[in-house]
Amino acid sequence: MVVTFFKRIISVCVLGILFSGSVSAEWPQFRGPDGQGHSDQKGTPVHWSEQENVAWKTAVPGEGWSSPVIAGNQVWMTSARNEGKSLHALCIDSTSGQLLHDLEVLTTSEPGRRHETNGFASPTPVLDGAHVYVHFGPRGTVCLDTEGNIIWTNTEFEYNAFQGAGSSPILHEDLLILTCDGIDNQFLVALDKQTGETRWLQHRSHLEAAAERDASRPEGSRISKMAYSTPLVQTVDGLPQLVSNGADHVAAYDLKTGRELWWMPYTGFSIVCRPSYGHGLFYVVGSVAQDHFCVYAFRPGSGRIPEDEVVWQRSKGIAHVPSPLLVDQELYVIDTSGVATCVDALTGEEYWRERLGGNHDASPVEVAGRIYFCGRDGKTTVLTAGREHEILATNQLSGTFKASPAVADGALFLRSDTHLYRIEEE
Repeated sequence: MVVTFFKRIISVCVLGILFSGSVSAEWPQFRGPDGQGHSDQKGTPVHWSEQENVAWKTAVPGEGWSSPVIAGNQVWMTSARNEGKSLHALCIDSTSGQLLHDLEVLTTSEPGRRHETNGFASPTPVLDGAHVYVHFGPRGTVCLDTEGNIIWTNTEFEYNAFQGAGSSPILHEDLLILTCDGIDNQFLVALDKQTGETRWLQHRSHLEAAAERDASRPEGSRISKMAYSTPLVQTVDGLPQLVSNGADHVAAYDLKTGRELWWMPYTGFSIVCRPSYGHGLFYVVGSVAQDHFCVYAFRPGSGRIPEDEVVWQRSKGIAHVPSPLLVDQELYVIDTSGVATCVDALTGEEYWRERLGGNHDASPVEVAGRIYFCGRDGKTTVLTAGREHEILATNQLSGTFKASPAVADGALFLRSDTHLYRIEEE
């Protein structure tokens, strides 16, 4: 089935009212309103534990690592059951913690493979205030309204995400944008967010050329081309650009047509981190060699980005999964083993490098001048943003945490492997 539409016994006028009656989305996508992990919420807690400043703790049905997204009084996530054959959209009341919806939106007899550290429900949903868009990689994409009714389903895109899906969908105006970087096919696609129909599809041309060269290699030495990064929309010189990390390169695309605007090469695949932008520079994580990751700070342009437009690069302490966090003139990174580093965003000069401990998959967030690093073991370290290393608190919860935090209504929302927490000052 390519695209199916939910048949609703409702007039066109009422449907128009439904679409126009949206609510503000406080944390609408992976890494928040700007896609870069920032919140200006006041009164967000610094200290908590299982016994302190937990407004509620709600069991989350199924398994999944998608991060929570929030609009109004609704928190949306995804989960999987029956070894990935049953895929669900979940909605929890942000005030009470009550489970409002547990909806099976897709079923499949072939859930595909996944890496042992990944799951079948890892991409984070995206909200526009009236609709929820959930994505499960090559298994499909579904649009729902906030009452839980399915508006459309699209299952037409085939690619081999043999370690499981990772890239989250994003919205720009009337487009829903998906990144589809498998080991066999690599492309980006823009759907009409109202209908689920394809507006444009752009193959990653540099990977196609590399694949042709790679075809002459012995099968065991061929280079994989998959990636799991979520793209960022950023306006440069008045033109919104879609900036997307893939294997072996990062590129920008025209949002109206999908046409490539510029690209910069690096080495390696399995890229996960989301790009950031500030001070006229893009900050992207690529590779200098496979499993040796590097953050590049460079100026955008046109065509291939020349080497002299790369202002600085750093390969020490750069993680595979957590995205860098840009706050003012400082860039914060944390490696998988829990060593955090603060560098000058304009020069790459290191200000401090300290071990926080634990393993880290979640991307850090900044809330009103404080940095939150959430570890896999449930320990969140809160620091003051700045060039001096100052820990404000370390907070411990139970469970395994891979989802990135969400922030809304003066509270933190943290998802473990079994529960969702609302962390709020009592």
